[in-house]
Amino acid sequence: MTKPESKKSSVAAINATGKCATAASAAEQVNNGSLEPGCPDKSTDIKAGVMKQTSRESLQRRNTECEVYDDGTNTFFWRAHTVTVLFILTCALVYVTLLEETPQDTAYNTKRGIVASILVFLCFGVTQAKDGPFTRPHPAYWRFWLCVTVVYELFLIFILFQTVHDGRQFMKYIDPKLGVALPERDYGGNCLMYDPGNTTDPFHNIWDKMDGFVPAHFLGWYIKTLMIRDWWMCMIISVMFEFLEYSLEHQLPNFSECWWDHWIMDVLLCNGLGIYCGMKTLAWLSMKPYQWQGLWNIPTYKGKIKRIAFQFTPYSWVKFEWKPASTVQRWLAVLGIIFMFLLAELNTFYLKFVLWMPPEHYLVLLRLVFFVNVGGVAMREIYDFMDDPKFHKKLGQQAWLVAAITVTEFLIVVKYDPNTIMLPIPFFIMQCWFLGIVLIFTWTVWRFFFRDITLRYKETRRRKQEVPTDRERPLGNGNTATPSGRSKLNGSSETVRQRKS
Repeated sequence: MTKPESKKSSVAAINATGKCATAASAAEQVNNGSLEPGCPDKSTDIKAGVMKQTSRESLQRRNTECEVYDDGTNTFFWRAHTVTVLFILTCALVYVTLLEETPQDTAYNTKRGIVASILVFLCFGVTQAKDGPFTRPHPAYWRFWLCVTVVYELFLIFILFQTVHDGRQFMKYIDPKLGVALPERDYGGNCLMYDPGNTTDPFHNIWDKMDGFVPAHFLGWYIKTLMIRDWWMCMIISVMFEFLEYSLEHQLPNFSECWWDHWIMDVLLCNGLGIYCGMKTLAWLSMKPYQWQGLWNIPTYKGKIKRIAFQFTPYSWVKFEWKPASTVQRWLAVLGIIFMFLLAELNTFYLKFVLWMPPEHYLVLLRLVFFVNVGGVAMREIYDFMDDPKFHKKLGQQAWLVAAITVTEFLIVVKYDPNTIMLPIPFFIMQCWFLGIVLIFTWTVWRFFFRDITLRYKETRRRKQEVPTDRERPLGNGNTATPSGRSKLNGSSETVRQRKS
């Protein structure tokens, strides 16, 4: 059931940068549909009361969230339509059963039965599945992709349990052009950026690399930046994947690229520009006022159009602060996220290699579109699980499924072509990876064990030096004296002498 957004209006997180609309632009935002008259001022006494009632951990969590105001309008667009969907689905099944003649084609009926089963499951999930962290443009949209995630994981499990020949030939039921071995394109070869031997076009090597993957790299890293919301993690994943291509080019010819293709076109231009644009978008989203008003409560047509456009922006915003060096648990979690990201990237190339799918096939594109829609939800659920484990006691459903899909895809690659996976890695590459693993392990032990023990020892020693002992504690006349055994029981000798006098 769709949850009305009025329930979420109670979440008023206080942002240190002041993301709510200012009073100077309040009138303009009322006309544009992004501000409701009477928006509560965050500088009132309520803010102080809330801050007193929340704990230090929850306050630190809320400082990364924006302040949201919603007038609570619940229109037909947001209401639940479970009965309506059930009625339409029943009418469709009655029509197919009573009015449509079943063809005498076993293959066609099998395909149509599988598609109908998937559609019925999607209808059930869209109306009945549990909502995730995202609500825009509509919670049903994200419930739909959750159900698609389940269907895709079941499809991968089915492929995993087939023989290599049967699994590849099964792809013909989806597209008759599949099931045929296809050669991988070699991106290496002549790596001269300027070829003086070619008088017609000396820059032909650069133009040859300008294929459909260039805008795909830019758009992909722009979306990944919106998912991860951290510049350092994005750059580490981008650079690490290029090292993986260097390391695995003996297994897949597709990884054989020129040095300038790796570091100039990929890391600096495509990936770097995508990350830069993504960070600029994140800055805008973090400063944008999240104050919502019903469409019919907006007086101007310009405001209505703007409100419709803002429907495709987030309902609220949370700034991700991964803090990998804060605790060993967060450090290992961030390493696990980077590892799963790199594994999912490698699965893109290895899956189409073992299942004999050309790079330009629509199934490859659909898989990328799938991860674009489910990746953001999964990252948000992972961050919530890491940042607030007291409230989020278990890993989110979308994150669980995405992790399962990534592992299942890798198992399919291992089963369908173990010879390619087991090709020996060159010795100097093994040395580089071994050195990197040793450095990471050494830094982890030093940062979270030796360094902490040393800091605790120094802190304890400093406190002992600052706190005076009983022997050094001054008396009333400013002198220090060493108390005897009797003075420990009856007080100091100076005090006894004063009492006698």
